[in-house]
Amino acid sequence: MPNPVFIAGTIYPHEKVRNPPQAQPLLPPEIRHVTASIDIKDYTAEGVEEGMQRYWSCMDALVREGASSITLAGLPIASQLGRPRVLDLLAETARRTGAIADAHGEAVVAALQHLGANRIAIASRWSETLNDALVAYLDHAGIEVLAVTSANQWARQSFSMSIEEGIRLAFQLGREAMRRAPDAQALLLPGGAWRSLAVVPILEEDYDKPVVTNRIAQTWRLIHAGVAPRVEGWGRLLAVG
Repeated sequence: MPNPVFIAGTIYPHEKVRNPPQAQPLLPPEIRHVTASIDIKDYTAEGVEEGMQRYWSCMDALVREGASSITLAGLPIASQLGRPRVLDLLAETARRTGAIADAHGEAVVAALQHLGANRIAIASRWSETLNDALVAYLDHAGIEVLAVTSANQWARQSFSMSIEEGIRLAFQLGREAMRRAPDAQALLLPGGAWRSLAVVPILEEDYDKPVVTNRIAQTWRLIHAGVAPRVEGWGRLLAVG
């Protein structure tokens, strides 16, 4: 295998999200992806705090593997921490490692701002508590949420979903969110465990609005930075870079 041109590191919430089955590759093979997991028990405030105790050891592990960027995955994690704390965490990560520090929360914010979308709908499967935290996170960044759905999920329900169930739910909640907020400038499908990427091109065609997911936002960061090439067929954001 040739030497990678870039090593992207991700700290995932849980092993089941870290190694998802049948994940569509969005990055070329010359960009190596290295991962670690904080193995949270749940997305409650207490569960996130307990899992974050392993953040720095995960960061050290990725640095040993040569990571040039380190991303904290999971919008529930970012939301429970709150945006000011996430920004402080990323600044400290960059200071300690010299790597590009990012989080799904900040990647999503940057992606929506790049699209000019400051009024959005959210197709969320999370509980109302997590939704409220996500809305507060986005509000801190100047993004207004016009509608947000809920399937009352916490981590356990999320991690146990089949691929088929995840895709079905992504379609259902995506369409519900857009019915509630037809004037939204973009649709956000938060969460990495439900394989929502497959529904993005269809929902974009149906509603003529950009659709953003955690994974799309994280990949776009590398495209926008000139590290990775644009990707066709998986949504407007990845195609425009």
